[in-house]
Amino acid sequence: MHKKENTIKDSVPAIITFILLVLIWEGADYILKIREIVLPNPHEILQSIITNFSELIKDTYVTLLESILGFLVGSTLAVIIAILFVYSTNSMKALYPYVIAIKAAPIYALAPLLLLWFGNGITAKVMMSALVAFFPVLVSSIKGFTAVDQEAMDLFKSLSATKTQVFCKLRLFNALGYIFPSLKVASTFAIVGATISEFTGASEGIGHLIITASYYLDTSLLFAGVIMISVAGTLLFYLIGAIENKVVFWNSGNLP
Repeated sequence: MHKKENTIKDSVPAIITFILLVLIWEGADYILKIREIVLPNPHEILQSIITNFSELIKDTYVTLLESILGFLVGSTLAVIIAILFVYSTNSMKALYPYVIAIKAAPIYALAPLLLLWFGNGITAKVMMSALVAFFPVLVSSIKGFTAVDQEAMDLFKSLSATKTQVFCKLRLFNALGYIFPSLKVASTFAIVGATISEFTGASEGIGHLIITASYYLDTSLLFAGVIMISVAGTLLFYLIGAIENKVVFWNSGNLP
């Protein structure tokens, strides 16, 4: 009960901020008489959400599915490659510069290539989502696997621990505190990647809805799509945070 009360209490500032922003937005729109095509006010966006709710839910589901699949693929691959780099410095020297080069490439430039290679279906969107989620998890995983206390490592060696035991009971244990924060960042990146991929070619999803809404100058629907996928991304972020509090309880202070 105490934990639930703290959660509600922590949410109050965000709720107050939201209410103030809506009131300021409505007031500014009323005073300045801004056209809906330029900047719709909150009640017009709400009306668009209600009117197009079924379509918004369907497109949000499509983009969120692509994002989650891409997130899982990208983060899993990142952890595996991080382990390879930790145990093989030659692999890191040979491959890490190319990983950085891929990350440095503009994401908008990669989307058409993935569309050309993997087609107009879900695969290209998942690949783009995985690509943008991959890098932050890789960097944090490498840091976590290598930032091991030397005294702890000496203790394991003195006990004749195997490499597997050192990895599972020391390196992995230490890396979790680095990996989970990067997973939260990667989850939001994954949604960005999937949405951008939908801009270049898709028949459904929030990216497709935004392009269609902008074509018909339906700014309220455009904002509605952005809000829906933002809410979905926020929920995914906090879901990973909740898992982090259960798994890495020594960092969150939630002792079992």
